[in-house]
Amino acid sequence: MSVFSAGKGRKSYSIYSSLKPEPEIREMVAKKYRIVSSIVLTRPPQILRDLHPFEKEYYLYQQKLEQIHSPPFPQDFYFKKGSIAEKRWNKRKEQDKKNALSVFSEFNDNLKDKSDIVEGEEDINNDNKSLGDVEEEEIKIASRITQDDLNNNLKSLNRALHRTLYLIVKKPRDEHAWQFPQGGVNNRESLIQAAARELEEECGNKMDVWFVGRRPIGCYKYTYPKNFVREDDKDIKGSMVFFMKAHIFAGQVHVDQKEIVDFAWVTKQEMKDFVTSNYYSAVWDMLSEF
Repeated sequence: MSVFSAGKGRKSYSIYSSLKPEPEIREMVAKKYRIVSSIVLTRPPQILRDLHPFEKEYYLYQQKLEQIHSPPFPQDFYFKKGSIAEKRWNKRKEQDKKNALSVFSEFNDNLKDKSDIVEGEEDINNDNKSLGDVEEEEIKIASRITQDDLNNNLKSLNRALHRTLYLIVKKPRDEHAWQFPQGGVNNRESLIQAAARELEEECGNKMDVWFVGRRPIGCYKYTYPKNFVREDDKDIKGSMVFFMKAHIFAGQVHVDQKEIVDFAWVTKQEMKDFVTSNYYSAVWDMLSEF
């Protein structure tokens, strides 16, 4: 388990990783590939996902079965006879049975019980008037759609609460601009250390981040165009990118407007509109559908 946290100019590392390069990394170096560490920073879902229509019908079916087969409720023990509370309970019970009858008509005979006769709606309304100023507090369920969802604010973490969001950043160039935060691995530096360093350099130190593990979740190898030559090493013919997974707990991205000029928190499907098709094909299998 690895932890990297940064805030207000303070950073701490707790990284359990050998500084000795892995065999596959040494092989890539021998083949003149630049080793790059990239961080797949995610904001996990904050609420349960929307139910499939089949799931909704299944849970409704189970609810009706429970209502039909539940044992009799000791009404006389909990409610005073003729009280408003008893009438409200009878009204609710009668409505539940009507709903159950509409789905399970074969249980009609079992549900009809003379002891469950409910008094008229008018009597209940008249009794409610006697309550005076006493009002029941209405429970309001919060919306699953936030204001940032309505505004399509891709820089906000308070959107798409039922989905996993991924951080992508934009380089100051015309082609291949959008990608995960990444950078080259220095000598005697592990992949996690490189990913944590690059994240702070490109996105600021105002985030609390937890690395899921010290092993990469995927890799992406590509060769440079023929007309591209690196100034630091002309023999390098391409890069090998290792992706390290992490979660954000708090904070937000603050780009330096130099190495990184923009950022966005996107879902797996939204990422298609930003990155190239080759890049998306390399990373899509590492991303969550929810």
